[in-house]
Amino acid sequence: MPPSESCNVVGKPQAVVGDRLFAVKLTDGFLECLDAIEAFLIEARAGTAYDALLNEMRAAVIPNLERFPRMGRRYLDHPPRSAEALAQLAQLQPGAIASLREYLHDDYLILYAIDESAVPLLSIRHHRQLTYDFARLWPSSASPGQK
Repeated sequence: MPPSESCNVVGKPQAVVGDRLFAVKLTDGFLECLDAIEAFLIEARAGTAYDALLNEMRAAVIPNLERFPRMGRRYLDHPPRSAEALAQLAQLQPGAIASLREYLHDDYLILYAIDESAVPLLSIRHHRQLTYDFARLWPSSASPGQK
């Protein structure tokens, strides 16, 4: 899905003397990631951390990205090495990869893109969230390498 589809605009470009503000948009995928973070934090009995994340998004992350959209590092500064990630990158439109950036804020890694006037937020992850559901992949009676 192109970043411009199914986005909620959080900030609107405003005229600022000498500066230009970008509109920060929350994509459907980003909102799904927020839901996953909320569930993860509730399961970890850290539900108040989710409220803190939302407050930080409003107070710091979004205003920073509105004003300094290139503040995150380029995604390809540390390219993925897995076959799955490389295959997903190959499916992106030409030039899309160059617009991807990562922003590390507290315990969260945010993936976003930059276009001419907007910053669509694509994904967010808590650093302790697993990429895979190992509990489901390996039953509790067997550990990795056992049958």
